[in-house]
Amino acid sequence: MENKEKTLLLKNGKDVYGEKIDILIVGEKIEKISEEISGKDAENLKIIDLKGNLVMPGIIDVHTHMREPGITHKEDFETGSRACAKGGITTFYDMPNTVPPTVTLENLIIKKKAAAEKSIVNFGFHFGGSKNNNIEEIRKVLKEKEANTVKIFMNVTTGEMLIEDEELLKEIFRNSDLVPVHAEHEMIDKALLLNKEYGHGLYVCHIPSKEELVKVIEAKKNPEMNNEKHPVYVEVTPHHLFLNEKIRESSERNKMLLRMKPELRTEQDNEFLWKALINGDIDTVGTDHAPHLISEKLEKVTFGMPGVETSLALMLTEYNKGKITLEKIQKVMCENPAKIMKIEKRGKLKEGYYADIIVIDLNKEWIVKNEDCESKCKWSPYENWKLKGKNIMTVVNGNIVYENEKIRENEGKGRNVEVK
Repeated sequence: MENKEKTLLLKNGKDVYGEKIDILIVGEKIEKISEEISGKDAENLKIIDLKGNLVMPGIIDVHTHMREPGITHKEDFETGSRACAKGGITTFYDMPNTVPPTVTLENLIIKKKAAAEKSIVNFGFHFGGSKNNNIEEIRKVLKEKEANTVKIFMNVTTGEMLIEDEELLKEIFRNSDLVPVHAEHEMIDKALLLNKEYGHGLYVCHIPSKEELVKVIEAKKNPEMNNEKHPVYVEVTPHHLFLNEKIRESSERNKMLLRMKPELRTEQDNEFLWKALINGDIDTVGTDHAPHLISEKLEKVTFGMPGVETSLALMLTEYNKGKITLEKIQKVMCENPAKIMKIEKRGKLKEGYYADIIVIDLNKEWIVKNEDCESKCKWSPYENWKLKGKNIMTVVNGNIVYENEKIRENEGKGRNVEVK
């Protein structure tokens, strides 16, 4: 049969191990990876010379708040996905605390349809546990494989999502596959015990401090707490790695803008989190991208900040300083998220996998400017930071959606990721 699929050949790239690679993409998938591919026999072929730039699998950000439905003046699936594409994120997972919250199968389906129409990168959804007891909905969603995670909030949050009822927490852990939690301080101990006694997997979101991370590291090293039956994973955000109370308190403006839950901690906490990340004690980097308009942030204390456009570039800047390896960046931002969320055929540069690929100029120096933001909120907590290393091309399912500082309009839509 004649092959009419679009064929793309990325030549002269370099992977995180320093090896020269060519990548042949046919349709949505990676057909071949080799040191040298001619492509002379391929029909309908476009060749792009990557000129020795770094090639990585697209970033998978498993912690975002895209604000749709109900809060779309701050962000929506179109603007949020454009921000992702620019930053090198080819798959985002959206959290359930929207308006209305994603605590029924019906609301989940509504979100999926909206994302399928608007998002230019791939997407997944965390279902939500409700204090009003939505166990039947959780069972339904998992049975129908509409989601494979159930997020719970064990500390402060909005609406019906803060769960304090002990029996309900046990039921959620019993009935869920993987439970991402917002848990701080002693609630981390509680979440770890619930997972040990009743759970099938715990994912501790946005760990902010040494004190809290030590609890998780101890649990991860204890085979009774962390094993194949009920594993324990932990995520760190860029803002808890790069920002702290000292930076927040340095100006009146920062005191308002640099606010999120969990709050920023000390420089010593930054250092401990970095050490743990490099040592392999932290599994993933997720942004907790939670945009608000700057006017809202400056009017009253409002928790949450944007993050998808700068997460990779911040890490690349640290690579350029010799602090972290490219292999580690790929592991915590691509490979581990795919593995933990059980995402099929994404997170690696591998033949037969979907062609979610980013190209990075490691030497590009640039300054973060609010006016350049793709996010609807149009500001960054890292404004005026000088970074080194930038995503220059984003390929999603074989389509180039971002190149040369521009979103390529109508180049294809993202899709709901398939999970095992």
